[in-house]
Formats: sequence, C-alpha cells, structure tokens
Amino acid sequence: MGESLVREGYAGTGPGAITPDGCAVELYRRLAVGEEPDVIAGVAPEGASILELGCGAGRVTHPLVEHGFRVTAVDESPEMLAEIVGARTVRSPIESLDLGDERYDVVLLGSFLVHAGEHRVRDGMLRVCRAHVRDDGIVLVQREGVAHRSELPWERTDPSGCLVRIVSADPVGDGVRSVRAEYHFDDARWTQTFLSRELSDEDLAGHLAAAGLTVDRTLTDDGTWLLARPAL
Repeated sequence: MGESLVREGYAGTGPGAITPDGCAVELYRRLAVGEEPDVIAGVAPEGASILELGCGAGRVTHPLVEHGFRVTAVDESPEMLAEIVGARTVRSPIESLDLGDERYDVVLLGSFLVHAGEHRVRDGMLRVCRAHVRDDGIVLVQREGVAHRSELPWERTDPSGCLVRIVSADPVGDGVRSVRAEYHFDDARWTQTFLSRELSDEDLAGHLAAAGLTVDRTLTDDGTWLLARPAL
C-alpha cells in the first residue's frame, strides 16, 4: 500500500510524524489513557476478541491487551502502528477495511471517529463495524461531548501534563465544523485541525440502523459511549 495523503480539511503541526487525519504520533504516544479501557472491559466478555478501529499509538490498545483481550488494531498510519505492542496490527483506512470472513466479539469505533465530516467515510466505517462483528457481538461507539463544540474555548489538563484546548469549531456548511485543537507540553506543542459533523441522538441512531446496527444503551453518564448490536 502506498503512503496515505493528508485528508482534505485535516492538518497537523508539531514535532514528528503527522498522520493523514492530522494526528501527531509523538503526541499520542505521550498522552495518557482515560476511562476508555474500563468502559470497554465493563461490557466485553472475558478474553473477547476485539477489533479496534483507529488504534493510534495504542493508548487504549495496550490496556486492553493487559486485560487479557485478543486485539486486532487497525490504523492507516504505519508510524502509529509501529507503536503497538502485543496486538495484531492491520494497516488500512477504516472505511475500506476488509478482513474477509473474520468476525469479532467486540468492534470498537472510538476517538469520535463517527463524527467524520464526509457521509461516505462515516457510513463506510459503520458498515465495516457491522461486517466484522459477530451476530451475537457488540459494537462500541464513542461520540463527542457537547462541550467540545458549544462551550469554547474548552480545555483540560491531561494526566500526562499536557494542556489540551479546543480553540474553535467553525461551521463550514452541511452541519460540519472545522475544529482546531492545541496540545501544550512544557517541551513541545502540537496543533490539529479536523472536520466534525454534529450528530443528534436521532441522526446517530439512523446512521447505525442504515448500517444494520441498533442502539442498545449508553454506557457513560455523559452519553459519549454507546453500545450497539447487530439488527438481525
């Protein structure tokens, strides 16, 4: 596979390699993991097979491996995949992933990827989720919190010591916003610009249904994690 170009509407600056969606590999290697592994482990069967779509540098991958899950980690960036330890890796854009007859107990679409600006990308991702989950399996989807687009500038200090700021989220048409994020460590600074499509509960349920998935329940009090099941 040839090198991927930066996706239209996405950009990143700062030290080290930048992925096609504007993520900085060194930044994501440094950032701490949040509650994601615990949320996933709380609903995944013990020892489950997990397909992680958009694994990045392994912030979630590595804790899942430590939990005893069998993880296949997918990313389109070879530099990100080089950071993965203890899991099988597959290099591919998520929306075009095809692992043949492989089916998983859990398919994970985290990192707010469901908010992709292009309909074809989002719908492709959700079709990949359905195509690779067992009929009795689950799909876990992480969506944006409201503050990420309406209470700006929004910021938090990551446990790694990084100041994370969402500086702006400017409308660019058709329900899509161009979001600019900044990441400040004492010794380095990165920026990322990416496209994010707002999705109401009804919108997201409809897109999931079109891909053959049904929302079962939310998993977190803030509503950012959803559990979906195949519609049989």
